[in-house]
Amino acid sequence: MKKLRRVTEAEVIAEFLKNEFYQEEFHQDRERFEELVLAAEITDEAANALRRALLFRRRGHMWRELPADTQWWEVQVEAQDLERLRVFPRAQWRRIADGSFLLKDIVKRIKTKPFHGRTRAFISKIQALSYHLRNHDDASAVLLIGMDDEEPVTVLEGNHRLTAALLASPQVLQERFRVFCGMSPCMSQSCWYQTSIPSLWRYARNRVRNLFYDPDADVQALMKPASDEAEPVAEPVLTPLAATKIFSRFKANGPQ
Repeated sequence: MKKLRRVTEAEVIAEFLKNEFYQEEFHQDRERFEELVLAAEITDEAANALRRALLFRRRGHMWRELPADTQWWEVQVEAQDLERLRVFPRAQWRRIADGSFLLKDIVKRIKTKPFHGRTRAFISKIQALSYHLRNHDDASAVLLIGMDDEEPVTVLEGNHRLTAALLASPQVLQERFRVFCGMSPCMSQSCWYQTSIPSLWRYARNRVRNLFYDPDADVQALMKPASDEAEPVAEPVLTPLAATKIFSRFKANGPQ
């Protein structure tokens, strides 16, 4: 994996939010923030803070799991990287995988194994996207996370596009997207990179800590004068019962 340049977290968040902006969480004020999202100016710190708050409407639980020392790089995916590029085992991908979540193995099964029902419909959408990518440029960004540029990397955002691209050819995967990779020697602490009891406990603790977090309140606060400060909210305590419920939901449905 070739590092092209160091990038800021603000730039990565701007690209991530752009990919998410079609989602329902943004319907109520899409026009209000359209220019902020689609024509991001990352040298504007106030705008960066607002984009972060908007992303946290939908992906705050995900972003909080990344280590504080994560460094972001724009990278070039090389042919040998396909041996260590993997999707996160969310529900829909577990139905396709046969114990291996390496992207190349997922694609091989899609090409060779018959699927039925919802899984077949899901794969049909991936195939349709693959045909599109063969003949059309795509300047969108995909996000990877890893410990360094030699250990396995996991797709944080862009599973569908990368799978569809590799279905077309390795060259399409390498040429169609901008690729950002967040690297930290502590990345194994994140459940998005490595699912383990410690990383799931960390995820559950953070979910409970933010039970009363209101992302819309953050957005509104950033639209007001800086003098308007919200009162701090007491941090809830993670009980064994609450942790068990969160772990069960995680195992059954994948991270929400």
